[in-house]
Amino acid sequence: MDELTLLQRVAVWVLPVLFAITVHETAHGWMALRLGDPTAMMLGRLTLNPIKHIDPVGTILVPGLMLLLPGNFLFGWAKPVPITWANLKQPKRDMAIVALAGPGSNLLMAIFWALVIRLGFLFNPSTSEAAIYLIYTGVAGIFINTILMVLNLLPLPPLDGGRILTGLLPGPLSYRFGRIEPYGFIILIALLVTGILGMILWPFVMLVLAAMTAVAGVDSSVFMSLLLALLNQ
Repeated sequence: MDELTLLQRVAVWVLPVLFAITVHETAHGWMALRLGDPTAMMLGRLTLNPIKHIDPVGTILVPGLMLLLPGNFLFGWAKPVPITWANLKQPKRDMAIVALAGPGSNLLMAIFWALVIRLGFLFNPSTSEAAIYLIYTGVAGIFINTILMVLNLLPLPPLDGGRILTGLLPGPLSYRFGRIEPYGFIILIALLVTGILGMILWPFVMLVLAAMTAVAGVDSSVFMSLLLALLNQ
């Protein structure tokens, strides 16, 4: 496949990035509704319309800049879906389930994009531009959803992993652990800037990517070469 231009790379990344983030947030709201909290639905956030979830900085500016910069790590966020703790049937347990719904949706989307790659290879990528687009978009979809899933499972409030751990810990420990939340984002940025975050997460990212390439039916080396082309490496 020929080297991608910047415009082609942007076109490939747009849908996977938007839906990875918006479906993640919608999943939180949907699970909260199932567990008794209609807040997200009442505020119009129980929708796949990306506009409802876009944070201009976290959804567009930051991921866009990271795609243009050297490196192979993406980072971004959407407007959090509002959850009213008091509406949940068993608040402590249910908040953990609501938190888990986000990364769970990213896993399902990664599997979906793996199947898109399979579809692309059913056509002839050497002669079909549509097949090439499907394959590259599938690669981007697997990568961004894997990054978001693994990142959000990091046990650091306010990430989903932190909320899951808060729900699993016994009362006193849960309270003490939850007090980290006001500083969680600062800690996350510090880990990202120093490179520690990548060192922690990358082995898990590679493990998930290996599983997804098996679903996609492509060799890991082929997948990585396509991914590096998308990342302009």
